[in-house]
Amino acid sequence: MSTSRTRRVGSFAAAALISVLGLAACGSDDGDGGDAAATNSSGISTITEGKLKVCTHLSYKPFQFKEGSKVVGFDVDLMDLVAKKLGVEQEIVDIAFDQITSGAVFASKKCDAAAAGTTITDERKNAVLFSDPYFDATQALIVKKDSGIKDLAGLKGKKLGVQTDTTGQDYAEENKGANGYEVVVFDDLSTEMAGVLSGRVEGAINDNGVVYDYAKDNPTTEVVTEFDTGEQYGMLFKKDDPNAQKLADTTNEVIKAAKADGTYNTIYKKWFGVDAPK
Repeated sequence: MSTSRTRRVGSFAAAALISVLGLAACGSDDGDGGDAAATNSSGISTITEGKLKVCTHLSYKPFQFKEGSKVVGFDVDLMDLVAKKLGVEQEIVDIAFDQITSGAVFASKKCDAAAAGTTITDERKNAVLFSDPYFDATQALIVKKDSGIKDLAGLKGKKLGVQTDTTGQDYAEENKGANGYEVVVFDDLSTEMAGVLSGRVEGAINDNGVVYDYAKDNPTTEVVTEFDTGEQYGMLFKKDDPNAQKLADTTNEVIKAAKADGTYNTIYKKWFGVDAPK
């Protein structure tokens, strides 16, 4: 989210290719920590028998978002591959992003893993265990068309929207003094983008994957520049926990195999409309 939610994608037209195995059920945790841990055939325990509970923060299209009553997206398809490997079904838990990056969702046993378009940072590594990077990302600036704004300098004396607890917010704060804009913080991506449409802010920064997708669906907006922040996304797990380490290792193996056999590229092209970078 970035929040690291982070991105580097060229053109983002979502193509309707085959759906990748498994169902991603949209659910909310009942708050009691779930059922007693159940060990599957792989020797990895999950909170609920037959389920891989995956926390995310909706909506973050095209990584995870609702289509009707179902949660779909790039991250969802990747974690479906992990669930299949474990012989279970993915169940999605929608929760505040800071609860994910702080590790609180793991301490309270709300989920086994998290997939939320999350940038890997040293600070976050203090609270959670990350998988290997699975997506390269960067920050991007979206504005209304014909605004005349082409970069951060064009926002001098204006307002720039950011999503709370994201790397985009960090980048905006770091460059505020040099460019003279005011930072306006939004709780999530949808309200941040709505702020651009309504004119509450003249521009917004977030991961390039999601802002390109938004501009495609909202042609009165456009992405005018990207900021190469060298960010990479990772899946998240409980830190300093042997079972979570096994789950992270399995996730790494599954994604590595998907890249080798072309499955990753199929999923990437499904959601971004282009082949995955080599």
